[in-house]
Amino acid sequence: MKNQSHVKAATLAVMCFALFLSSLDETVVNLALPKIQSSLGSGISGLQWVINAYTLSGTSLVLPSGTLGDIYGRKRVFLVGLVIFTVASTICGLAPSLGVLIAGRILQGIGSAALVPGSLSILTDTFPEPKEKTKAIGIWSGVSGIALVAGPLLGGLLVDNLGWQSVFFLNIPLGAIAFWAISRVVKESKNPNQQRLDVPGVVLSIILLASLTYAVTEAKFGIWRSPLVVFLLAVAIFSLLAFLVVESHSSHPMLPPQLFKNPTFAVVNVVRVLVFFTVVSLLFIFSLFLQQVQGYSAVATGLRFLPMNIAFIVASLVSGWFAVRLGWRYTIATGLIIASIATLLLIQTSVDTEFRVLLWSLVFSGFGCGLTLAPLTAAGISSAPTKKAGIASAVLGISNRFGSVLGIALQGTIFTQLFASDLARSLSAWGIPSHLHEQIITNALHGGAKVSSDLPSGYVLHQAIGNAFVSGLHTVVLVASFALLAGALLILVFVRSNFNQISKNSLISINSRTK
Repeated sequence: MKNQSHVKAATLAVMCFALFLSSLDETVVNLALPKIQSSLGSGISGLQWVINAYTLSGTSLVLPSGTLGDIYGRKRVFLVGLVIFTVASTICGLAPSLGVLIAGRILQGIGSAALVPGSLSILTDTFPEPKEKTKAIGIWSGVSGIALVAGPLLGGLLVDNLGWQSVFFLNIPLGAIAFWAISRVVKESKNPNQQRLDVPGVVLSIILLASLTYAVTEAKFGIWRSPLVVFLLAVAIFSLLAFLVVESHSSHPMLPPQLFKNPTFAVVNVVRVLVFFTVVSLLFIFSLFLQQVQGYSAVATGLRFLPMNIAFIVASLVSGWFAVRLGWRYTIATGLIIASIATLLLIQTSVDTEFRVLLWSLVFSGFGCGLTLAPLTAAGISSAPTKKAGIASAVLGISNRFGSVLGIALQGTIFTQLFASDLARSLSAWGIPSHLHEQIITNALHGGAKVSSDLPSGYVLHQAIGNAFVSGLHTVVLVASFALLAGALLILVFVRSNFNQISKNSLISINSRTK
């Protein structure tokens, strides 16, 4: 019995270690973006792909990886994913060009898709007793919070002292340690009722997400100006329709359409998309702003994100207390309204705004978003049939990832368009020939601008670039604030709660299944 307890504890420890490895990667890369941009000559769209290549491939394969684990063995699939993730990290660290880096990030995402659902399945099998399971999953889910706090600081230290490649090389020894420990400690498990992989659903979902993301990311100067963008949007629409038809007629659908017939489940997923759309896009844009416009180092930028991240975690922890007293519906709406107002206040940002002016807006934005997650999860799981709780939990996790992809793709494109148009107006006002505008704007989007005799002094041009950056940032902030407010209205108008009284322990248990 004692030996069994030791095995359980060891399994929990190595699963938490693997989750930390995956979660850390999601937070440290943002701080390396400016150095990646200058080192590999990337524009804003290239940086969008550095983030989205990882999230997109991971989002597409989360559900299939869970099914593969049930069929072929959860430990086996987990270890394969860990090897892919570690090898891909090596490719990213050695990448001589942006294309190779993005390819490595795609492979990283494929590997990470097996880690989170795989670790959760292994823990569920290791801790069959409900009380033990709840405690184990609570500890496991808390690791992602630790990574959220540690990631910006660790990422900043690595980038400033060892270069951007180090945020990827860090995964190599950690991945090797995790592989050795899991091979020795974790026992193999499968689902006795073996499932079938929904291959058509997987293929169509990948085509849908990839074509939509590429179209939105590359639509820098208007959707209808690029035949390729129009074609990709058409492919995305066709893939969506085909996906809905296939899933509705499949005997083993990857994503059961029946779940979305419940309005609460449907709205909860839309709101989770909006929350992560906001959080991830703000981290992306403000990471560039603090380093490229205000001149902070990567570690100084990481330190400035800490209060927002801590507020997000604290709010997630206390949201159960609020939900028990206010009901999940009003807790979610309150959090979204707080975050919307706080995000809107970021519109006061200017080139030389001191960070202390932005601090409380970022803190309350993080707190408001964090306040929504556990109640949203509780509402989503409770609105699904009991026998569909596992797939409902996975769908909620996919909504988080899809919101992240959409936030980077859409907000990055909005920012690029506003940045380019504002800088073009400044260049026209200086009498710079229009044929030079595109080259100057392209250089600026790649993190700098070459100054020639035809241009104003370097200082004046730098100020113009900073002002154009702020112009784009203001629009991103407005869109994010509106998205959060729209989420609050969706919850209040279209959803009626029949289960307001949810225990705090239930909220924590349910929330931990989707982190």
